Amino acid sequence: MRSRYSAYVLGETAYLAASWHPDYRPAELTPDPALRWLGLDVIAADERQARASVEFEARWLSDGRVDALHERSEFVREDGRWYYTRGDILPPTFTPWKPGRNEACPCGSGRKFKRCCEPRG
Repeated sequence: MRSRYSAYVLGETAYLAASWHPDYRPAELTPDPALRWLGLDVIAADERQARASVEFEARWLSDGRVDALHERSEFVREDGRWYYTRGDILPPTFTPWKPGRNEACPCGSGRKFKRCCEPRG
């Protein structure tokens, strides 16, 4: 799960495609370049033989708002490798918010939001 999150952060679509089970893989993967990923929290993981599930919440910054995806992902192991199959979107535990201009930027730069990631019009 963490490697797939990292691939999204880095825009590594080849890795995402390779780690997606062929029976479930979309025809095209196009990451959104406007998203600035802020973090991943793995909430729960369960492995049973050749199947596993991972519940996570991933946060991102886009258009001056911080938002999150809460999902339970399903994986299957074939030939010693784990492949993502599908995910169920869960109710968010995170409340979307827009940082104030003088608050610290949520990207972790240490600068004020207005000097860092605030959208400029």
